[in-house]
Parts: sequence; C-alpha cells; structure tokens
Amino acid sequence: RGRLRELREGLAARRRTLSAANLLPHPTSTNHAAQREAQELTALSTTLARARSGLVQELVEVFNVVEVGGRPPIGGKAGTKGEWTIGDLILPVPGDIRRYPPDHINAVITHTIHFLSLLTFYLGIKLPFEVSWSGGKLGVGAPSIGATKGSDHGGWAKWHAKHPLHLSSAGPTPSSPSVPKDVPSLSMADSYIESDPQPQSSFTTALAMLLYNVCYLAYTQNVDVPLAQTGDVLSNLWSVCCSADLGRKSHETKPQLPVPTPPSFGLDFAQLLQATTAHPASRSRPRSSRTQGRKSSRKDEPRIVEEEDGWDLVEGGHDGDGL
Repeated sequence: RGRLRELREGLAARRRTLSAANLLPHPTSTNHAAQREAQELTALSTTLARARSGLVQELVEVFNVVEVGGRPPIGGKAGTKGEWTIGDLILPVPGDIRRYPPDHINAVITHTIHFLSLLTFYLGIKLPFEVSWSGGKLGVGAPSIGATKGSDHGGWAKWHAKHPLHLSSAGPTPSSPSVPKDVPSLSMADSYIESDPQPQSSFTTALAMLLYNVCYLAYTQNVDVPLAQTGDVLSNLWSVCCSADLGRKSHETKPQLPVPTPPSFGLDFAQLLQATTAHPASRSRPRSSRTQGRKSSRKDEPRIVEEEDGWDLVEGGHDGDGL
C-alpha cells in the first residue's frame, strides 16, 4: 500500500507539472526571430557604445581637457582643487570669471562650446538649450544661446530668447566687485520679462544655460551633478567622458531617451540661474603676503589686491578709487 501511495503521489506531481507547462507559450518561429533580433540589437548597442567611447576619448585628447595643479590629501590634510583647462586655457567657475579678461573668457567658452557640440554629436544627445552663431556657421561670429522645444519639466523651455554667450571687451565682467553686497538681486521673473537686459545679466543667463546643458548631458550618461558643483563645467564634462555608461543611451538610437527634460531630471533652471547670479561659487586661491599693500608704479595700471574671499583685479589710481 505504501508503494502504491508513492506511485499515485508521483503521478499527481507529474500531472501538475504538465499542466503548468501547457500554460507557457509555445516557442514558434516568430518568437525565435524576435529573440534573435533582440540579441543582435543588444550586441549592436554595445558595439556602438564602445565606438562612441573611443571617439570621446580622442576628443578629450584633442581639446586637451585636463586639471592643472591641485594637491591630493596627504597626512590627514585636506587636498586642494586644481584649475581645469581646455586648449591650455583655464575655464573658471562663475564666481571667478571677473578675475580674467573678456578675451580669455570668450576664447575658453568658444573652446568649450566646440567640445560640447562634438561630444553631443558623437553621443547623439539633444540638449535643452541651443547655441547659434552670428555668422550662421559653427564657430563663425559670436555665440548666443536659447531654449529649444521641449517639455515643461525644469522650467527651462520658456527661455527661448537668445542671450549672448560672450563678453564685450568694453563692458563690465559679470559679478563685478564694485556692486554693493546689500543690493538685492533681480528675481527670476524680473530677469525673464526684462525687455532690454543689461549685457552683464544677459551673459550670466547665457552662462546658466550652458551649465544646464552640461548637467543634463551628465544626467543622460548616468552622472549625478549636485547643484553646488554645477559651475565646474570642465570637471563635470570630464566625469561624463569617464562614465561607465557612456554612449549606452541616446536620442538617436535605441534604447532611446525621452525628449529633454524628463521628470526624473530634477534640476530646475530657475534654481540654477539664481545660484549662478546671486551666489556664484568662487574658488579660493592661495594667499601671499608679498602682494599685500603693493602699490602701482603707473597710474591706472592693473594690480592685484587681496581680499577676504580671494584675489580681485582692480584698477589702481593715486586717488584710491577702484572698480
């Protein structure tokens, strides 16, 4: 009887297994073809990502994007950041732009625009803000930037008006030290509806648009950029180029990305613009007692003076007035 009971239980288990198997979809030629196509598509995507990565590495070498200086943490002492350069030109954070002449800023921004244009072309990424040139061709004339068509997420799509992404040699540089600290900054709505914006605020808005593009590009390549680090443009681009997921997702190929910007991209443009305009990050510089109290040998000769938050470029004169 025990033997018979075991045989019956075994038979019942086999029937249950057979019934479960009958519920599964039977393989057909169509299913086999779909699986084969999926495998080929995966292999193609992997090959394409590898090719994109190779192009990007060559691009980094051609533009010579490197960090110069800095010191790693040694013996319990905190390290210091170096200066990021492209084409042997330093691209400062927004708070340090006033320390460089307009020609330098225009040149390094032009290099960065070219680098970003080629990088997004290789990766097949569409950016929220589009750069155009006064000469009608890439690199010809002066660059300006404005929003393209996209979703309402992030609050950037309404900023379709073009803003100059260059400085005038005769005009003031952004975040000039001569502006009193107690003067309130313009609100986001004021800067948006302004019919004839000042060159300074217009350039700052354009710079914020460029920063937003870089942050969105980093998002597409699975690189997170905190708000406090949005001003480190070249450092963020370097992180993009070193991403383990570089080239895997694109707007041009599958797996295809949604149009800029999806809800999962949490950076709000108004917040970034406010951070860039009102409280631009300034990188601290080494202090030197040799330059403290140094007087100019000629009238109106530029000199470097020391302040609490770093070095500022001012115009020296016998009357003691400075900019």
